[in-house]
Amino acid sequence: MTTVKKVAFAAILGFGLIATTASADADKGKRIYQKKLKNVCGFSGAVFAAKHTQDEWAEAKENGELGKVMTEACPAGADFFESAKFKKKFSTHLYDFVHDFASDSGNIPSC
Repeated sequence: MTTVKKVAFAAILGFGLIATTASADADKGKRIYQKKLKNVCGFSGAVFAAKHTQDEWAEAKENGELGKVMTEACPAGADFFESAKFKKKFSTHLYDFVHDFASDSGNIPSC
């Protein structure tokens, strides 16, 4: 009986770790902004995220226009926001970042 419990516990723990790493992360989005966009845009991540409210960022993501809205917020980063790498790899993390630190969130990032 204890072997079954150990296997079940290990399976639950494993699935929990996989689900956590597969989800998007606002901290990762903040690091992406700092590394790839801060110098290009010329302002901090707090200013970038505060360009819109949480609802506006969410609507842009739902409509598939996140890159377009981010380009409007930072025209100098247009090449980055239109790249395939942004769409496949970075968009979910950057979305979590801007959503968590939007103008109406009350949160202020440290970048």
